[in-house]
Amino acid sequence: MTDIPTPFTTTRELPPYMGILAVDAKGFTGEPGSTHQQVSDLIPRLAEEAAQRSGFGEAWTLPPFFAGTGDGFAIGVPTRLLPALVHPFLATLQEVLAEYNNGSRRGTPLIRLRVALHVGPVALDEDRRHLGGNGTARNEAHRLLDSEPVRLMLAAGSAEVTYMAAVLSDRVFQDVVAAGFTGRHPDQFVEVAATVPGKQFSQRAWIYVPEPSGSLLVLPRLSPPSTQNWSGNTARARKGWNDDLPDSGDHSGVDRRQSQGGTGGPYVGHNTGQVAGTVSGGMHQSHQGGDA
Repeated sequence: MTDIPTPFTTTRELPPYMGILAVDAKGFTGEPGSTHQQVSDLIPRLAEEAAQRSGFGEAWTLPPFFAGTGDGFAIGVPTRLLPALVHPFLATLQEVLAEYNNGSRRGTPLIRLRVALHVGPVALDEDRRHLGGNGTARNEAHRLLDSEPVRLMLAAGSAEVTYMAAVLSDRVFQDVVAAGFTGRHPDQFVEVAATVPGKQFSQRAWIYVPEPSGSLLVLPRLSPPSTQNWSGNTARARKGWNDDLPDSGDHSGVDRRQSQGGTGGPYVGHNTGQVAGTVSGGMHQSHQGGDA
């Protein structure tokens, strides 16, 4: 057995940087146990179909790591493919899920997915790919996947239209979207504080819903500007915080922050003047300049 060096005592090579795609199914544990295995097998196959249609199916055949989680999975992809994972993969995954849910579904629950995209150094094991991919970046990807904003967004959309919601880490957003390497405009993403109840985790992140519907199409009431620290960075003012995002589900556990005008809604921000929650064609309809 290989000895594991004590942290902070030995200098060693940094593991390779990998793109990390993590996927989780909404409502999986509430379904009859007799359907679980079928759904567990189905979710990676639907994602693989979206990867094939998006032009990087070869990366799916022998990934640096792949780990099933029962109601989802995590997979490693080369960083050069992160732009394609943002677009067209996310939008294509929505299309694949729509085709399955509306057409070929037989005896299985409706498949609705949360998706997280992250990047960072992870340890790999070429001989045992199912054991690789471990590290802080992988842990953070799963925390993003479990965070309240992406759960809220998927629940707020119609179960008959919106089949997936994605959350991007700030690192992916800045390196891929804001830098202009993918075919989605930054205004098509909504800035959020990704928090997980009961966990010491809070990161700046970005939500993307390729096919918004239901409560996601309703213009929210806006709260006054507020200030927030991100991981110890200098606080900076944010305009247009969502004060009361309409919700079609029960989210009594959602963190509700205090704004200058009183108790506000889920902690959802905006990007370059976009009104959070005003969505059309992938959260794209916006009011520029932050004036409503």
